Amino acid sequence: MKQNTSILALLLLLTLPVSAQKLVIKKPTVNVGRTGYQQPVTAVFELENKSRRKLKIEAVKPDCYCTTVEWPHRDINGGEKFQIRMTYDSRQLGHFDKQAAVVSNGSAKPVYLCMQGVVLTEVKDFSKTYPIDMGDLLLDKNALEFDNVNMGDIQQQEIHIYNNGSTAYHPNLMHLPSYLSATMTPKRLSPRQAGVMKVTLNSAMIHDYGLSQSSIYLAGNPGDKVSADHEIDVAVVLLPSFAGISDAQRQYAPKMQLSKENVDISFNGKKKKTDIIEITNTGRTQLDITSLQLFTGGLKVSLGSSTLRPGAKTKLKITALREELKKVRLRPRILMITNDPSKPKVTITINAK
Repeated sequence: MKQNTSILALLLLLTLPVSAQKLVIKKPTVNVGRTGYQQPVTAVFELENKSRRKLKIEAVKPDCYCTTVEWPHRDINGGEKFQIRMTYDSRQLGHFDKQAAVVSNGSAKPVYLCMQGVVLTEVKDFSKTYPIDMGDLLLDKNALEFDNVNMGDIQQQEIHIYNNGSTAYHPNLMHLPSYLSATMTPKRLSPRQAGVMKVTLNSAMIHDYGLSQSSIYLAGNPGDKVSADHEIDVAVVLLPSFAGISDAQRQYAPKMQLSKENVDISFNGKKKKTDIIEITNTGRTQLDITSLQLFTGGLKVSLGSSTLRPGAKTKLKITALREELKKVRLRPRILMITNDPSKPKVTITINAK
């Protein structure tokens, strides 16, 4: 009877769902692009323990002595993400395709990581010219700012793109708002070829004064899926027009005066810091602050009053959040749109350390 009970228990264990432990690789193949002779290159693989049980990587076995691997030598909790790093010594010229088998208690069979690239006798350093890495495509910027735009303006900005991969691409921008259009020259980028993406703003398609923000995405080829790693931030500031105002009207117009337009913040180990700007209406008619907006996250603001009679004052309270400011791409700034003809747009820059 005891023996039958043991056999039954063993059968139950064997019939438990295999998915109870599951090792998931975000991207099994990583192309590291070009590297120089005897310049080791590393591919980083993102993995996750999708099960509720602890995962143990027993071994990661590369397919040759020229490749080394690093992985967590500990139990990995359920739902935890982790990395495996694979480094090739780059001692042979030409294309390479290196694999490593990951042995764990998270899968019945080993799962494989693949590292690809090419070793050249000499590799140019594009880190200064094209500092933004979006896979095989390198960019000179990942943020566009159209500042001081008047209604009806047509403005253009350029993104310079370099193909650092081994195949041709047809770069294009996705999720363009109605007020933006883009053209790529040349349309096809061969390996080691550079091109220009021209982004055109049609301000007539924007109907609200102040700051308009959007995110657009670079695709290597038409039909590619949107990736957060390929995001480009766009900011447009549309100004109210005072073109028809006379000199006499200007004399009686409101006039905004600020105690400062640049805020220097030192966190000194603290998570947040607060500063205050005093705003005064030194004009002869009521000052209206019609819009108060932020270019980035990482800031909180509160304004005492958005309307000021002549001679009146108010305070703008600014709180900077250290960890959130580390993530922003655009310069941290605050925008105010006013009815002061001499200052229809006021930008306050936040310099945080």
